[in-house]
Amino acid sequence: MDIFDIMNRNQIKEEAPLADRMRPQKLEEVVGQSQLLGKGRFLQRCVSARRIPSLILYGPPGSGKTTMARLLAAASDSTFFQLSAVMAGVKDIRTVVEEAEHLRKHAGKKSILFIDEIHRFSKNQQDALLPHVEKGLIVLVGATTENPYFEVNSALISRVTVLKLLPLKTSDIQVLLEKSLVDEERGLGRLSPEVAPEAMNFLAETAGGDARKALNALEIAALSTPANEQGKILVNLEDAKESIQKRAVRYDKNGDQHYDVISAFIKSIRGSDPDAALHYMAKMIAAGEDPEFIARRIIISASEDIGNADPMGMSVAMAAHYAVKHIGLPEARIPLAQAVTYLATAPKSNAAFLAINRAQADVEKRGTEVPQHLRDAHYRGAVSLGHGKDYKYAHNYPDHYVHQQYLPDSLLGAKYYEMTDQGEEKKRKAYMNKLHNQ
Repeated sequence: MDIFDIMNRNQIKEEAPLADRMRPQKLEEVVGQSQLLGKGRFLQRCVSARRIPSLILYGPPGSGKTTMARLLAAASDSTFFQLSAVMAGVKDIRTVVEEAEHLRKHAGKKSILFIDEIHRFSKNQQDALLPHVEKGLIVLVGATTENPYFEVNSALISRVTVLKLLPLKTSDIQVLLEKSLVDEERGLGRLSPEVAPEAMNFLAETAGGDARKALNALEIAALSTPANEQGKILVNLEDAKESIQKRAVRYDKNGDQHYDVISAFIKSIRGSDPDAALHYMAKMIAAGEDPEFIARRIIISASEDIGNADPMGMSVAMAAHYAVKHIGLPEARIPLAQAVTYLATAPKSNAAFLAINRAQADVEKRGTEVPQHLRDAHYRGAVSLGHGKDYKYAHNYPDHYVHQQYLPDSLLGAKYYEMTDQGEEKKRKAYMNKLHNQ
């Protein structure tokens, strides 16, 4: 390597974003992810044993997936290869395999292949990895922001350990920001910027768990804020706001976030928290979710979670769906919000939902026959078969009710619908008890 190569590399290093320059140099420097790297935890044990298994690191942007892969290679004295699933093909995999074979044969070196966005690999590309992962020629470390159990072939999943990385806490990101302010070699220490506490808090909070975003915003703030008369760079809250801009909505309507947010949305309605339900609905709308999808989920919740405790809930949900179909966004958000707040604040009952589950379970387990007196007697010959014989017409009796058998013989005494004491259902329960006790 000549002097010009060294100068060029140093220049690239200096021009790299702050987040890249501040990457940890060893595993002990990693901030966060203690559930994996803490004493006695899985990755700490793997490093101690110098035995890194094939992994898929699943977590949000900026949680340290690439950094962790590099550090695991260094800690296990393995050669590190990196491919992007977006750019690489089967040919690139073969090239890495050939180099890994050469290193093992001639230098006794292990190899780690890091594949970013592994969920974007085609089935053929994933299959091309399998034999080499199985033989242990290469240790595969894949990174993805999508749930790998949905997006990665089951054959490959069965040969790796899936580790979930968590978004960094606000306190973790503050630690990283503070380190970068005093690090003169890789950070902003040579500029000696003074950052107001409220500005630091804002950057750490607004980054949404993404260390890369926070660090790069801090660098922009420090480099773009002019020095005062004393030559000091003073970064205030307004400087921080301008440097990070609006928080990006972390939600991929085709990915894992789609399922997580809609799950939280429904559970918030069920849990009678209208504010949380509105938050998740606003997040879905901001991310471009189909409003009809939201409306359909609201209809399901109206039956499953509110049910007969407030039968009007279904009418409100259906009306919101109608409004969405006919007026569209942005105005449709208003009837959606009305339906969500109505359902979240309504009395709750899942009795109808549980009832159909029980009934279906019995249908699957038992064979049944319709009692003779309930069978259709309107066609020629039905009476001679005994159909409809001794049937009692309820409207001919007091209170329009008469006791008779309706369930099949094999299900006599079965009870599916257990009404609650919630809202309107309490009144219906009392009414049914009155009829049955006559």
